[in-house]
Amino acid sequence: MYLRTIAGIVATTLFALAAPAHAQAVKIGSKNFTEQFVVAEIYAQALEKAGVEVERRLNLGATLVAHTALTNGEIDLYPEYTGTALAAVVKGDLSGSAEKIYGEVKDYYEKNLKLTLLEPTRINNGYAIILLPETAETYKLKTLTDLGPVSKDLTFGAEAGFGDRKDGLPGLKQTYGIAFKEFKIFAKLGIRYSALASKDLDVSYGFATDWQISENKLVVLEDDKKLFPPYYLVPVVRQDTLAKNPKISEVLNKISPLLNNETMRELNAKVDRDKEEPADVAADFLKAQGI
Repeated sequence: MYLRTIAGIVATTLFALAAPAHAQAVKIGSKNFTEQFVVAEIYAQALEKAGVEVERRLNLGATLVAHTALTNGEIDLYPEYTGTALAAVVKGDLSGSAEKIYGEVKDYYEKNLKLTLLEPTRINNGYAIILLPETAETYKLKTLTDLGPVSKDLTFGAEAGFGDRKDGLPGLKQTYGIAFKEFKIFAKLGIRYSALASKDLDVSYGFATDWQISENKLVVLEDDKKLFPPYYLVPVVRQDTLAKNPKISEVLNKISPLLNNETMRELNAKVDRDKEEPADVAADFLKAQGI
């Protein structure tokens, strides 16, 4: 009886060693705003439909929080913007074409961080300096060059990180001589639109995919000296994760061409304006695309 028990234990152990290990779930993260929630859900659901087990770790925080989670292995991938990566991580020259910036970020990430960029989407969610039509009319503002001389009389609002970035307030000052009377910090990005409407701010910034810009008929000042680099949305993935799950690149590279600014504005509006859940918006998008 004792020998049979030992034999059973040995057989069970050998079977366990021979059996293939269960694939670890791919951990998908996001930053802390609507577009990130929706795109991360699109990634997650598309991968699930392709048979990849997924774990969601959304709403991590600002850029460096999500980036650190990725480099530490707390997540395996998240959607990032090429211009943001260049400014916040690579700390490179912000000038150049979309292709140059993508290549520079991809090269740096692969050589130094063991991360890689997949194919970029068609979303170029660059900065847009925005203000009410009456403010633009009062100060005769059409370009950021126009804003420079009168900025000392105006209040600007954004999240804290905008005050430190090369393509934020320091860049505006260096390129255009813009130095605002006051910089008000907002924890949530969406608050700046209501603050503009109530005239708690004179100037703020938006992104190209913000549905509120057209909804509120805000004026976007022309970046006539091309301070802001392209901000193409792209999946950033750990190289070790891709090695274990090559299907990730196949699936997400098929998603990227389907996402552009117009589509993203509509998806963002469904969440922020219409109060739909990001997961439901993502599911409807994939269904409409036949995925």
